[in-house]
Amino acid sequence: MPSARVGTIRRKGRRASAKPPLTVEALWKIKRIAAPTLSPDGALACAAVTRFDMETNESSTELWLFPTGLAGKAGVKPRRLTAGDKDSDPKWSPDGRWIAFTAKRKGDDEPQVYLIAPDGGEAKRLTAVANGCAALKWFNDGRRIAFVSSVWPDLASDAEQAKRRKERKDAKVKAHVTERAEFRYWDHWLTDGRQPRVFVCDVATGRSRDLLAGTGLALPPWDPKSADFDIAPDGREIAVTVDLAAEPAMMNRRDIATIDVASGRKRILTADTGTDDASPVYSPDGRYLAFHSCDTGRSFNDQGWLTLHERTSGRKRRLAPGYDRQPTHAAWSADSRSVLFTAEDRGRIGLWRVPIALAGTAQRPSLVVAGGAIGNFSQSRDGAILAFDRAAAQHPSALYACRADGSHERAIESINRVVLGRHCVGEVREVTIKGWGGASVQMWITYPPDFDPKRKWPLLHTIHGGPHAAHLDSWHFRWNNQVFAAKGYVVAAVNYHGSSGFGQKWLETIIGRYGEKEFADVEAGTDWMLSQRYIDRSRLVASGGSYGGFMVAFMNGHTDRYKAFVCHAGCYDWVSMMATDGYHFFADELGAFHWNNPARVMKQSPHHYVKRAKTPTLVVHGEQDFRVPATQALQYYDTLKAKKVPARLVYFPDENHWILKPQNSRLWYREFFDWLARYAPGGPARAKR
Repeated sequence: MPSARVGTIRRKGRRASAKPPLTVEALWKIKRIAAPTLSPDGALACAAVTRFDMETNESSTELWLFPTGLAGKAGVKPRRLTAGDKDSDPKWSPDGRWIAFTAKRKGDDEPQVYLIAPDGGEAKRLTAVANGCAALKWFNDGRRIAFVSSVWPDLASDAEQAKRRKERKDAKVKAHVTERAEFRYWDHWLTDGRQPRVFVCDVATGRSRDLLAGTGLALPPWDPKSADFDIAPDGREIAVTVDLAAEPAMMNRRDIATIDVASGRKRILTADTGTDDASPVYSPDGRYLAFHSCDTGRSFNDQGWLTLHERTSGRKRRLAPGYDRQPTHAAWSADSRSVLFTAEDRGRIGLWRVPIALAGTAQRPSLVVAGGAIGNFSQSRDGAILAFDRAAAQHPSALYACRADGSHERAIESINRVVLGRHCVGEVREVTIKGWGGASVQMWITYPPDFDPKRKWPLLHTIHGGPHAAHLDSWHFRWNNQVFAAKGYVVAAVNYHGSSGFGQKWLETIIGRYGEKEFADVEAGTDWMLSQRYIDRSRLVASGGSYGGFMVAFMNGHTDRYKAFVCHAGCYDWVSMMATDGYHFFADELGAFHWNNPARVMKQSPHHYVKRAKTPTLVVHGEQDFRVPATQALQYYDTLKAKKVPARLVYFPDENHWILKPQNSRLWYREFFDWLARYAPGGPARAKR
């Protein structure tokens, strides 16, 4: 029997609630809070807060300060620190005097580094870099800041960079010309010849220099971020994540290199590991580097582990080798005795700690702060206080603070209290069902706020993408289960075979067999829901995005018991999916390229089964989607129309894999609900028992 772990089903109707359920308009009034940076004394957390304006279709991001309540400063209230339009990525200086952040303000062609005192006043621009700045980190001396900027490696000066940038911008010909195997990423092209490099800026003068100039090294170009590099405590060395292959590729093994800040001398630390190594972090005492390692030679989707590298001896050890989860956002404790990290575990993301004295042993990490879903965290200089952002299935991301051991946890902001207080949300349950082959499968269920189990309700599946991702005890703005449930649907979210957070073996169960086990798991979820007697079997619908879109297209060729599907950015044809930015993974995940084993690829491709498709489908896509090219939607839609299957196309020319703009999102939800209402209207019906 399944076990409920989150919330309970109300056994009475919720007629007493006078609050309306959550709407799309209310969803976009919720401010979005980014991960915090904590002051050295732990008294104040600084975070970027983004608000959206539905009428102007725009957003603005400001920095706010929030007292933690755990380090004095009694009576201090949260307050807005900046009033810029796009102020983000705040980083507190080691001495607490400044907060550095990136912003694009008047006169800036690209985002620059700004400084502001935590007491307020006007922010001052520190840099004037032609290609902009991102991913900030302070040196421990507080006199220098490192950042990432993408530059043309053949140009020596920033003036030359600015000149070429202007020439490219003003050019009448916008053609992309390349011989690279991977030339696009997510929603942008990688054909202009620039490389992401680590720069250092002198705070006193504002002068910046490229620390990787002359080394032949660059950060991987896909999504450069602050986790790609770190600065030694003494400031004499940086460690960077690099791809040493002649041409960068997403599936290449990366390495950790160190660069002497003064001389530029480089050293490759991981040339002999045989693993993919990334995200270096120096220990505060300077003795160690910790970094994330993956055995991609064994498995493309290897979860990886944390490696401990002793800087003097070069000895490497694996931290918590028996821990069967993927560590992310690693950071050292202040005393250099342990490493903290976040990790996804059975639909939740918690904050964990592992002592380095246990490196190489079977000792498991200990949980410091439980999920929900923790985004990231920050520590005070002495490590005594932690600040973090955490979301859950019934509320969006919010900020919290606690002691180093997780005790005395407290919420430190209430910036969305008024908006959320105007609406009611539905109960959420976690159950375990028997899926493919009798395996235990997790399923989250979100109920309408006025749910009454004595009545019959429609069932809506939301099928997650990835496929190596998961439904979490978290909050999703683009696919919000509370908004879905508010329209009168019981929402089921199955963490099918291959989902993340359940161990390496579970991740690999679908390799070379896409669709088969996942379909069985979703069907098992439907069967379990029907067994509860409050689901109307004549109103079953399913939706999914990306790999979830693949799933509803796959299901359309295998079953007709669902009344409607919504396919967002779905993978429809694994042959024409060669146009994706990440096609190299096909040989590993599908088990072959289509020219080597056509039968194996066709068995896993929805278009191979479309002859049997009967179910009305809403097809949605963004033209700027390079991960699942928009032609996938057009192929699927055209095929359904040719077969006389009811279909509707919603095509966003200005969106990528995700629908991010407020008015586009409002249309997305409207089309979603209107389509479902045609075939399976939301809301209860009197049960016949």
